[in-house]
Amino acid sequence: MDSHIPLRKVAILGATGSIGASTLDVIARHPAQMRASVLAAGRDVQALLELCRRHQPDHAVIADPAGFVALRDGLRDAGLKTQAHAGAEAIDSLAGSDQCDTVVAAIVGAAGLSSTLAAARAGKRLLLANKESLVLAGELLTREAAAAGAEIIPIDSEHNAIFQCLRSRDARAEAGVRRIILTASGGPFRGRRREQLASVTPAQAVAHPKWSMGPKISVDSATLMNKGLEVIEAHHLFNIPGARIEVLVHPQSLVHSLVEFIDGSTLAQMGLPDMRTTLAVGLGWPQRIESGVAGLDLLSQGRLDFEAPDLEAFPCLRLAWQAMEAGGSAPAILNAANEVAVSAFLQGRIGFLSIPALVEHALSTLPGAPADTLQALLAADAQSRQLTETAIAHSPHV
Repeated sequence: MDSHIPLRKVAILGATGSIGASTLDVIARHPAQMRASVLAAGRDVQALLELCRRHQPDHAVIADPAGFVALRDGLRDAGLKTQAHAGAEAIDSLAGSDQCDTVVAAIVGAAGLSSTLAAARAGKRLLLANKESLVLAGELLTREAAAAGAEIIPIDSEHNAIFQCLRSRDARAEAGVRRIILTASGGPFRGRRREQLASVTPAQAVAHPKWSMGPKISVDSATLMNKGLEVIEAHHLFNIPGARIEVLVHPQSLVHSLVEFIDGSTLAQMGLPDMRTTLAVGLGWPQRIESGVAGLDLLSQGRLDFEAPDLEAFPCLRLAWQAMEAGGSAPAILNAANEVAVSAFLQGRIGFLSIPALVEHALSTLPGAPADTLQALLAADAQSRQLTETAIAHSPHV
């Protein structure tokens, strides 16, 4: 790694998850240039203690206050100088403090919103994995980040690919970009017609052909809602109108996204699907640093295929575009209704095609509102959840 890069003090919010593990793997490869100074986790005190023994951060936080005593005593018994903290407010405080200059925002769901905003308001380099921060509060987050001079580097593969392609030139604004093309694997039901999806089971929906993911994100991949949420994220991250964001299905998942410029050039970022690449980009940028990921052997891959998404069979992608165009609270309504619907599908309470139907019901029923404050967005989120739960209760197995 380039010796001119100052020592990075990294806070990892969501340290015990897969993104936390990948981040710590990259950091461990560059001990002279970066260290994990803050580790935060949700409830798993023992997993957090194990990470503290290995990486010796200055601070450790458990979000569940009930875990504080076990964390404090475990750190003391291990002879560590790491300070113990508990609660969401402690995570927010550390994310915005001088104990870190870089924050990896990997807490799942709306629980990660406030700490992400705290890091942005403090002008940190923000390695963003928390999807809800942009889907629910994209306008708010990007405004706060711009005001504080915070740099947001997305670390999911598609947006990181776009980041890399856009940074191939000097300008940071969207001038010179004709369109952004997000790639999608197509999920387990790629190629099926709408009527063939009526009877699919939760087990089939979570059996992704390429990735091993949690059940919720696996279902989102199967409905293409995951790509719809990424369209909304891309709009906020790169200040690109929705009309210039497109989606291509690419089942090999080696081209992570593309950017087409007004001169006719199209740049694509390719690589093996490994989060350590995107994390190394975020931690080292503008330098390139070793990530532990091998290069891409195109000869062994053989071929790359691309096709248009089927919006009739997978209307969630269309609904996400509509919510993005509506703006304000609409993306929050979309996201909340989808979470409730996916949960009901996984429990066997509704059919697969009811997921987009319930999301569309929430979007058409609830009035749009400005997205000025986090409180307003969380209120829209709560309204959408309640409405969708009621719709499911009144029409089971829709």
